[in-house]
Amino acid sequence: MNIAVVILNWNGVQLLEQFLPSVLAYSPEATVYVADNASTDDSVAFVRSNFPSVKIIHNDKNYGFAKGYNQALNNLEADVYALVNSDIEVTPNWLSPIIETFLQEPKTAVIQPKILDFKNKEYFEYAGAAGGFLDKFGYPFCRGRIFDTLEKDMGQYDNDLPIFWASGACFFIRSEVFHELGGFDADFFAHQEEIDLCWRIFNKGYTIKYCHSSKVFHVGGATLQEGSPMKTFLNFRNSLWMLTKNLPLSSFFPILFIRMILDGVAAFRFLLQGKGKHFLMILKAHFYFYWFLPRNLRKREGKQNKQYFKIKSIVYSYYIRSGKVFDRLF
Repeated sequence: MNIAVVILNWNGVQLLEQFLPSVLAYSPEATVYVADNASTDDSVAFVRSNFPSVKIIHNDKNYGFAKGYNQALNNLEADVYALVNSDIEVTPNWLSPIIETFLQEPKTAVIQPKILDFKNKEYFEYAGAAGGFLDKFGYPFCRGRIFDTLEKDMGQYDNDLPIFWASGACFFIRSEVFHELGGFDADFFAHQEEIDLCWRIFNKGYTIKYCHSSKVFHVGGATLQEGSPMKTFLNFRNSLWMLTKNLPLSSFFPILFIRMILDGVAAFRFLLQGKGKHFLMILKAHFYFYWFLPRNLRKREGKQNKQYFKIKSIVYSYYIRSGKVFDRLF
């Protein structure tokens, strides 16, 4: 099986210097690429000088995560794409169980490894942890991470199972499925584009899988720091766009209506905390939702699977029932 490990980069020379060596050392089965989003630092020169075996893909401008990968993978031939953030440290034999799963399970289209926190390696990392799910209103959560609560890895999720979405921090996908679905939605730019793609893949009848025996460590927040108003805008906007594209028609209007109310509660919570910029970013996200509604409605595909959610409300479970860890949600 031909594996292409593709690292999207934008002005990340320090991250490449720190983390590219582990990818090269532990990926003998793969061809490693750096897809550069028109960096203005010396990223490309650094890679060429220090890692001559790494192939460079040049994007002509900074397209963000979604279109950046779409552009990079447009003419890249491989059986499987491993999309790896530049702030990921991989471990020995991280590819072997992934390859084995793809070979044994032809309906499995996407796989995510166990993602742990590089800064605190005994704990799961925010972006993906041990596999992602959605609640009925489109709020994402993970085994090992619900909102800001991160669990310690004590082997409690050392089982391989189907999940709903895989983290874009380390995202394995069959190339034929990626191109069949048209890749990521480029309008998203960054954040939740991988959940949108996984939802579309799920609606096509493919399986998305978590593989615990493949392990990586993620720094997180290397592009947009936690607490960034822009991150708030992208998350709220893209979540509404994702729901518009993928919700079953029978629940489309009631779910979006309730979600808009919940977003309003979140906005006023930011305001009470003195975070006026975040309040404004949610308002801006809702403006974009309405402005782009016709466009996103046209993106809806024929089949929308009704069984997309794991629980009805992660907000209720977390804040009212104190379901702070995944195993206590049910």
